Amino acid sequence: MLQSPVILTLDLLGTFAFGLNGALTAARAARLDLVGVLVLGMMTALGGGILRDILINVPPATFGDVRYLALAAGGALVAFLLSVELERYTRLITIFDAVGLSVFCVTGTSKALDAGLGSVQAVLLGVITAVGGGTLRDVAVLRIPSVLTSDFYAVPALVGAVLTAAAIGIGVHGLVGSLVPAAVALVIRLLGVRYNLRVPRTRERGFRSSAEDFGTWRRRRRGREDGDETGT
Repeated sequence: MLQSPVILTLDLLGTFAFGLNGALTAARAARLDLVGVLVLGMMTALGGGILRDILINVPPATFGDVRYLALAAGGALVAFLLSVELERYTRLITIFDAVGLSVFCVTGTSKALDAGLGSVQAVLLGVITAVGGGTLRDVAVLRIPSVLTSDFYAVPALVGAVLTAAAIGIGVHGLVGSLVPAAVALVIRLLGVRYNLRVPRTRERGFRSSAEDFGTWRRRRRGREDGDETGT
C-alpha cells in the first residue's frame, strides 16, 4: 500500500517521538537495562501500527521499511543515553507523547481509508494506532494503561481521527488534510494536561457512602446481637 509523502513523514516522526517517549516512560516506571529500554521504546513506537496493519490485513509497514525500526530504536537509544538529563524536563515526556498521539491518529485513519475501510472503522483504527503502543508498554511495566486513567488521552486521538476522515471525505488531502487534524489533536491533548481537563467519571462518593452504610449496618447488627446475648 503506497503512502503519500506527507503521511510517510508524519508516520516516521510519530515513530521517533513514541520511541523516545516510550523509553523515557519505561525508564521512569522501572529501572531497566539497555535491552529493556529499547524493547519498550520500540513497542510503544511500533505496537499501534502493527495492530492496525494486522486488522486491515496488510503486511506491517514496520517489517517492510527499515526506517521504522531505525527511528524507533534511535528514539529509545537517545532516551537511554540522556535519561538523567531528560529527567529534569518531566514535561518533555508528555510533549513527545502528545506529538506521537496526534500524528498516529492521523496516519492510522488515512491508512485505513486507503485500505478501503469505511469512515467509522477508519476512525477506530486511527485511535488504536495512537494508543495501542502505549497500552502495550504500560501492560509490560505493570501499569494501568494511560488510555484508561489519563484524562484527555483518547479524546484528542478520537478528534484527530474524525477530522482526518472528514477531510479525506470532502477531498482535502496533502498538508492541510493531515497537519490540521494533527495540530488540533495536539492542542487538545496539551490543553488537557495544562488545565487538568477531565472527561466525566463515575461518582466515587456514591460508592464510598454505600460501603460506609453497609459497614455501619453490620456494626449496628453486631451490637444488637451482643446486647441480646448479654441480656440472656
